[in-house]
Parts: sequence; structure tokens; C-alpha cells
Amino acid sequence: MAFTDRRKFLFEAGGGLSGLALASLLSERGLLAGEGDSGCANTPVSDSPFLPKKPPGIPRATAVISLFMSGGVSHMDTFDPKPALEKYAGQPLPVKGGVVVRQGHPGPLMPSPFTFQRYGQSGLPVSELFPNVGAHADELAVIRSVVGRSNDHVMAHYELASGTVRMGAPSVGSWVTYGLGSENHNLPAFVVVYDARGGPFGGPSNWSAGYMPAAFQGTVFRASGEPVLDLKPPLSVAHEEMLQRIKLLEVLNQRDSERNPANGELSARIASYELAYRMQRCAPQAVALENESPATKKLYGLDNPVTEPFGRQCLMARRLVERGVRFVQLYHGGLGIQNTDTWDAHGNVKENHTQHAAEVDVPMAGLLADLRARGLLDQTLVVWQSEFGRMPISQRGLGRDHNPGAMSIWMAGARIRGGQTIGASDEFGYKAEQQIVTVHDLHATILHLLGMDHTKLTYSYQGRQMRLTDVYGEVIPQIAAV
Repeated sequence: MAFTDRRKFLFEAGGGLSGLALASLLSERGLLAGEGDSGCANTPVSDSPFLPKKPPGIPRATAVISLFMSGGVSHMDTFDPKPALEKYAGQPLPVKGGVVVRQGHPGPLMPSPFTFQRYGQSGLPVSELFPNVGAHADELAVIRSVVGRSNDHVMAHYELASGTVRMGAPSVGSWVTYGLGSENHNLPAFVVVYDARGGPFGGPSNWSAGYMPAAFQGTVFRASGEPVLDLKPPLSVAHEEMLQRIKLLEVLNQRDSERNPANGELSARIASYELAYRMQRCAPQAVALENESPATKKLYGLDNPVTEPFGRQCLMARRLVERGVRFVQLYHGGLGIQNTDTWDAHGNVKENHTQHAAEVDVPMAGLLADLRARGLLDQTLVVWQSEFGRMPISQRGLGRDHNPGAMSIWMAGARIRGGQTIGASDEFGYKAEQQIVTVHDLHATILHLLGMDHTKLTYSYQGRQMRLTDVYGEVIPQIAAV
């Protein structure tokens, strides 16, 4: 068959192939499932790119749940109280250099409209925005000196996702999947669940595999309805017809593989088709929240219309990691029709943050409590983050502008010592000053907790051994300490 004809065939048949996958090949491998729960038996596939790999170091965690608050959370209004803002309210910000106001309308120093309370035996200060998360203060390690390289939403998202402000690099979830493989051969190793109101700034590039094979990119699950779109084959295609197409595709792929034995993309594509087939049965089971008890649903806030959307995302994350998914990326804040459903508080920080904190506080606290109760917290790393912090001066009267010069991120689980603060921003929260932590440092620390050395986890691309952390990155010592 001519090459052009083969491409035409693949193009026309592709819609159903990605749903049903290579059924005859699966049958030969004993992967076709019968009825019932046995269809999701975790049967290894010998030549899959997702085979589990033993980390070179001693892992503290086997999975990561990332809670990303899209839009830019104000650190001095959440986890980094600044009494000096009250003392010097209404005065100009002293010149410190470096960070500049981005969108105009700069005002004077503006105190936080929120009060702080000390929680737990550690006395960790947490804003009134997060009373339920504050109840878990002794499990949180708050890093107050994180810095980014861009005050643009999209580029800042890319940096937190991949270590670079440019699109095209593999995300941290892809690196984790590449380095460790999957513990469940019936589900993706890297799952993304974003806000029902819309995706985050930068879209799918946030979970791209970049220059790695596409098999390592994130798979988007929906928190309601069908968990994965287009997973099932079209109803217009009969089962026998689909099997004939798949059999022919297998023959063509085999011929192509014999002619091009070094083509790793082909085997990755076949593995993705096989995974898609297994997911038809297992993905719906993994996110079947109706099987949870009423008490568990209440714990995550599913009984409240305000907390229910993000509560579903958090409960899905727990169900996925307990089934062996390596990396679960949750996004809160989505680019809806009016682009107002994010944490981007230019107009009124009190109004914006009050609304969005109310949506996530109960679900995040429920996630931590549920992981702890099920014995999963010690082996799961939970990271709360945003793309940058906010300015200590007012904007447009009651809002705050972007500030990559200082932001707060917290980690929990993975046997991290909780109740501690790491680093510090200046007295106004304008710039990080003590123990400055870069995004490369964050990524190095995540890989370390998973048992991997960020300097040795490499991928060959265009003649260079690429790293998630480029040529930078240091593990945060307080997080690494047991």
C-alpha cells in the first residue's frame, strides 16, 4: 500500500481507533477483559513505556497531587502576614528595585483586609480565608520565599509546569511519568482535572510532554459526566467493522516497525491505544464518586454547591492516587466567558479571594484529612501553588497587581515536617529576601521526594541531555529532612 494511502486510511479511521484501540493485539496479550471488576485487574504489559521503574533513591512519596490556584494568589493575604502593611498603610512603597508594577494604576501600601490566626501546636499563621486548611497547620510546610521569572499569567504557568517560561518543554508530571512509569496499567500515570468553568492560562501546554513521546503527556479527566471525552468508539461504526480496521492497522504498524526498528514513536502510539482500550472500563470506575459514603462526600464539601465542584476534583484525586496514578494535577480557576473566574484580583482582592477561597478551603482540608485517615498521606506529596504572588500596594483602589518577586507555596505529606515556614519575603511582601527558592528548586525537591536525583533524570534531545531543572536547582533542605 502506498504511503499516502496509508496516511489517508489512518486519518479516516483514527476517531474510532483511539477509542477501541488494538483489540486483536490485546486479545493475544490476554488483555481483553470480561464483565465485572476483573476487567480492571492490574496486569503488567511487558513492552509498555509505562512499566514501573524503581527510583534510584529512597522515595518518600509514590504519588503527587498538585493543587494549582490559577490567577495568582496574594501571599500577604493568605499564608504570609505582613503587619508592616498596617503600620505604613497609605504610604508609597520604598524603592527596592527588581519587580515593577505591570498594569498601571499603582497605589500606596495596602494592608490585608483579612485577619490571621495561629493554628495548631506550631502556631502557624493562616488567613481567615482558610480556617479548614488552617486546622491542618501542623502538616503544612509553608515556603514564603518562592520567586518566578515572569509576571505574565501564561509564561508563569509554564514555568511552574515545566521549569521554563516557554511552551514546548515537558511538564513536571511528564518527567515523573518518564522517570517512574505507572503503578496501574489500566489508568494514565499523569492525570489532569481542571476547573469546569474553563482551563487554566496557557491551556494544554501546561501538561504537555514537550519533546518527549506523547505517551508521557497528561490525560484530561472531567470531574463530572464522562471522565474522558471520545473514549468510546462512535455508535455509527459496527463492532466487527472496527475489529477489521484495527487488524489492518496492526498489520500496517507491524510493517512500519520492521522497516523502522528505531522508531520509538510507533511503540508509544500503540501503547497509548492499548491504554485507551483498558481505560474504557477502568476510568469510569476510578472516578465513580457515587460509590463513596455520605460522610466522605460531606468531608469534601459535595453537599454544598459552592464547594462541590472543587470537592469533586479533590475526591477524584484521592481515588486516582490510591489506584496507582503517579501525578494528579488539579486546577482551580478557569478562563470562563468573561475571564473573571480566576484568582486574578486586580479590582478587589477581598471580593475575589473571599469567593475563591470559599470554593477550595473545605475540599482541600477534606483531601488532607482523607489521605491521613486512609494511610496515604505519608506516601503522597500534596503541593499547593499559584503562578505568582501579588503586590503589597493597591491597584485600582482595592486590588493587587502581579508579583513574581515573592509568593507562598505549601507542601504536605511525604513525611515532610509540618508546622514550619521556610524562607521569608521582606517586611512588605514585595520581594523574597531570606532563602530564596526558585521554581527549579521546587522541582528538584519534588523529584527528590519521589526518590529521583534531578541532575540525573535526563532525556536526550537534539544532542543534549535535557533536565526538568535545566542546569539549576537545589533540594530545599527543610523539606528533604526527615
